[in-house]
Amino acid sequence: MSTQQAPRPEYPRPHFDRSHAWLGLNGTWDFRADPAERYSADAADGYDQRITVPFAWETPASGIAAHWLQTAWYRRTFTVPADWAGQRVVLHFGAVHHEAMVWVNGTEVARHEGGYTPFSADVTDALGDGEQLLTVRVHAPADKRDIAHGKQRSMPRDDYDGVCFTPSSGIWQSVWLESRPATHLASLRLRPNHDLTGISVEAAVHGPAVEGASLRLRVRGEATAVTMTVDPDGRARTELLLATPRHWSPEDPHLYHVDAELTSADGTDRVASYTGLRTITVDGENLYLNGRRLFVRGVLDQGYWPDTGITAPDDTALRRDLELAADAGYNLVRKHLKLEDPRYLHHADTLGMLLWAEPASPGRFSPASVAAFAEQIEPMVERDGNSPAIVIWGLYNEEWGLDWDIPGDAAKQKATADAYDRLKALDPTRPVVDNSGWTHVRTDLLDWHYYDESAASWATTVADLLSGARDDFPVKLGPDHVVHKKLAVPAQPLRGLPNLNSEYGGGFTGLERAWHLRWQTQELRRHDRLAGYVYTELYDIEHESAGLLDFRRAAKDLAGVDPAHVNAPTTLVLDVTPVAPGRDLLTPTPDFTVDLRVSHHGSDPVEGTVHTTWTPVYAPTPRDPGEAVPGCRAGAKPYVLGAPVTVPAALPAGWAGGRLHLALVVDGTVAARTALDVDTRTEPHIGDDPAARAAQAH
Repeated sequence: MSTQQAPRPEYPRPHFDRSHAWLGLNGTWDFRADPAERYSADAADGYDQRITVPFAWETPASGIAAHWLQTAWYRRTFTVPADWAGQRVVLHFGAVHHEAMVWVNGTEVARHEGGYTPFSADVTDALGDGEQLLTVRVHAPADKRDIAHGKQRSMPRDDYDGVCFTPSSGIWQSVWLESRPATHLASLRLRPNHDLTGISVEAAVHGPAVEGASLRLRVRGEATAVTMTVDPDGRARTELLLATPRHWSPEDPHLYHVDAELTSADGTDRVASYTGLRTITVDGENLYLNGRRLFVRGVLDQGYWPDTGITAPDDTALRRDLELAADAGYNLVRKHLKLEDPRYLHHADTLGMLLWAEPASPGRFSPASVAAFAEQIEPMVERDGNSPAIVIWGLYNEEWGLDWDIPGDAAKQKATADAYDRLKALDPTRPVVDNSGWTHVRTDLLDWHYYDESAASWATTVADLLSGARDDFPVKLGPDHVVHKKLAVPAQPLRGLPNLNSEYGGGFTGLERAWHLRWQTQELRRHDRLAGYVYTELYDIEHESAGLLDFRRAAKDLAGVDPAHVNAPTTLVLDVTPVAPGRDLLTPTPDFTVDLRVSHHGSDPVEGTVHTTWTPVYAPTPRDPGEAVPGCRAGAKPYVLGAPVTVPAALPAGWAGGRLHLALVVDGTVAARTALDVDTRTEPHIGDDPAARAAQAH
């Protein structure tokens, strides 16, 4: 084994922490490719390569970089710490894609199928003296259509192959050992109680000495502690009431850590976990966090890295992605079609970033794919349900794995409704989205994915969807193939639920994408009944260049647009239908006016003075908001779009065009910013939007 520190050395499971008795097994393992599937577990030959765990064998970081290899073997030795004598030794795998068989000293100890869910095995009875031999066989089929694989490419290809990426096969999350008594804590479910005065606890105990076992629970740093006898069925339920409850929120992500100590005839088992006191509720068309109105300002994150695939290169990278989202003004991240590393959730919990979590999708509709998808749901809730950051559960996405025709097939509607029912039965405390973006069958949120390269038709379609003038929207499935997706099947109401546009964005260059980000997000903020949005996406991935950042998380040229201004709690909405990047407003004279409104998602009304200043087109926002416009004040009540205020402006002398920066200054502080690119050269340019030009003309 290498003397260098193993990769990903941090304890892997912060929501069920037994780190006082663990041993990491990440690092360098023996590796043998087995494309012909000719080896057996007891065959010692063929291990002619070394692989770095936990990086998938397609990745450069693994040291293998093998593509479309379907079967391979891992091998290493380990020594059980001497102070674990008398304890049970348990082997844990965070995730292995896709089928794993595990042997210790030639004895099979585990089989698991499912590339995103954890598994473990008590290996005590397979141990010998001294060094122990651990062997793992992994099969990752090239044809992934009937299994849960998310955005990993399949061969034969899925219908959505064009937005899929390099597969990530083999061990891709941490491997570790823990010791525990034979009678032990198997799970510790922590949820805020109904009135946020304490923590509801449900513990599960497994082992031969459950009868008479005693469980002590203590809230770290608090006087709260409870001791109880475990029920004969291995369950223990109680509430840990808090003297001065402190709620978890993005502004104050306070966590309560709970230490659990189980005492039985087999000895003492200790586990730590945590949660936060917060509620997420749906009331009519609004979402509420801790009883306060929540507007989702979200961004899509698919969980890929350039050299390491679906495994973060280090723990810092997980936290950094959340910080980058926050820096861009977002309050929620939708982790797309992937059960992410548990430490990602931990960082969201500590940073106060809200999460939309969802399992990986299969590639087509079949009995096998429906079963594979459903089998992820309980492990997802079991592993991640303590996280206060998760405020939305997702299930299917755009009918992927349902062959894109839910409205016409009762069997696919049933599969979708069954998945919803299964998840709600496991966790009724969070809203669930059944089929994100397209036709809904049974859902708590009415979300839709709408992409459009025309600013004018974007604005019109969004307005019609939110007003109820239409209940479908166009989806471009190919260069000349557009379908109109219904928002829901007839049995699912179209009103009375929160509306979210949970995927949007347009343009191919950074300049175009920044322009669409600015104007499309503005149009979403125009509509008070909208509950939020999710922009696609935070960073580029491989061939997909839709990110605000590049694949290595470096800044891109956004033509002076700052996403933090676009996504601020208080924003400015201009009554303009923009024509094209660099030519938002066409005016035949240097003097013009523009109507401005305020969209404000704070707890109190806001009002301030409008300031303006000029720069060349595409220039970034100056620090100085410029001069106050005489007599020009604007404001808004919370979640009610403000009345229009007419702002007069004039291009600087000699300028044919420029960028007008507008700011709302409240008590000497800039509360909101936007910009308007103005051009006096009114003749059509290549790239101008004819619909937008027509809208401006009216």
